[in-house]
Amino acid sequence: MEASILTSTKKILGLTEDDESFDKDIITLFNCTISTLTQIGVGPANGFFIEDSSTEWAEFIGDDNVLNMVRSYVFLKVRMLFDPPTTSFMIEAMNKQIEEYEFRISSHREWMLDPVDPKITREEANRGYHGDYGYPVF
Repeated sequence: MEASILTSTKKILGLTEDDESFDKDIITLFNCTISTLTQIGVGPANGFFIEDSSTEWAEFIGDDNVLNMVRSYVFLKVRMLFDPPTTSFMIEAMNKQIEEYEFRISSHREWMLDPVDPKITREEANRGYHGDYGYPVF
């Protein structure tokens, strides 16, 4: 998957990497979406923003594989703001998906702060160990 935040977002929007005509718009919408994620508790505590295509996803979500859903959340939010669907059915479907991602991202953050099984460490949780309870993170 594309490492650059701006480039991967442009691809999802159907824009080519070398088309820079909407970069400022996409960057602004991305940074707005990241502000929402920061309020949920994802990313650096002091905030995060991009200015160009040099910033990569790993700088924001680190190596937490579960937080890869952040990419999909960002893509949906930016798409809804940049190029929303024309039918109310699609708008409703995308908004429901956005709400589900917000819930799952927030739940994962809470679980990482206070795992269900107090005997497992955060590192074990990142590797997928589920402790005595046996249910998955997501």
